[in-house]
Amino acid sequence: MRPRIVDLTHPLGPAIPMFPGLPGPEIEEFLSREAAAERYAPGVSFVVHRYRLIGNSGTYLDAPLHRYEDGSDLATLPLDRTADLPGVVVDVAGQVEAGRLAIGPEQLAGLDLSGCAVLVRTGWDARWGTPSYLAANPYLTSEAAGELIRAGAVLVGIDSWNVDNVADLTRPVHSRLLAHGIPIVENLRGLDRLPRRGFRFHAAPLPIPGGSSVPVRAYAIVVER
Repeated sequence: MRPRIVDLTHPLGPAIPMFPGLPGPEIEEFLSREAAAERYAPGVSFVVHRYRLIGNSGTYLDAPLHRYEDGSDLATLPLDRTADLPGVVVDVAGQVEAGRLAIGPEQLAGLDLSGCAVLVRTGWDARWGTPSYLAANPYLTSEAAGELIRAGAVLVGIDSWNVDNVADLTRPVHSRLLAHGIPIVENLRGLDRLPRRGFRFHAAPLPIPGGSSVPVRAYAIVVER
């Protein structure tokens, strides 16, 4: 057996798609190599960058604090809810391609999701970097969120720009999942490279006290025989 690492994260940069109204990341050179060279021994220099970004940028994780004032922040969210989780891919790309964007509980029926990171593949990541990525999105219904909670999912991810229907301002899926301490990862990519089961999922956030959301390096480790 040998492990295969599958990167599930979009590169982070100034031109990435952002939720309408939110600014893209800014990356600037805080200390240049030329300036640093004056501080070190001959031939030694470093570059130091400053990053300014909204927590909800690129492939990112929402902690319960994102929705609830008394919810766990990024520093108190348990690592066992974001790292080394058994993964399950729920593939609904066919129905999305057919124009059915609402993903209901029937797509989850009969699946063993207890203790798992449930990753919903819609195929929407193929639109990343195009204007259509931010069109009306594939999303989970409130009933699907209820089924995920009932089935014991510990993390939910999607390769779309929101796990909710962005036209529904009540945000039922965020509300229900985060109320149960289930973190959400949005803007995943490459879920078609994963098996339905048989992999471990990782998306640990920076432990920022008072932090609500932050970009993550999401990836999966697949054991191939």
